[in-house]
Amino acid sequence: MTNIDVSCCAPLAGGLDEGQAVELSELLKVLADPARLRIVSMLATGESDEVCVCDMTAPLSLSQPTVSHHIKVLREAGFITSERRSKWVYHRLVPKQLEAVRAALSVGSPV
Repeated sequence: MTNIDVSCCAPLAGGLDEGQAVELSELLKVLADPARLRIVSMLATGESDEVCVCDMTAPLSLSQPTVSHHIKVLREAGFITSERRSKWVYHRLVPKQLEAVRAALSVGSPV
């Protein structure tokens, strides 16, 4: 058996604590779906800052109920907000939520 000199290694500090890691992993699970990533991308890079589900079905090649399901998951995770106008619902990105994910993953940033 070899003796290991642990005095040479400084204890690691910083990074995510367990609670932060659990919270971030839940947000990342939401974004891990390709359709949801595409929806977020569409909202982030679109000509308008809001989009109706009817405008997303063709580009995503998904049915309206499927897109609506993904929108619901994103809304519950705080990535988008929705506003009903007449019979249509318009969706907007919540930049603050994406910024929180980006900041938690940034190299050298305090958590």
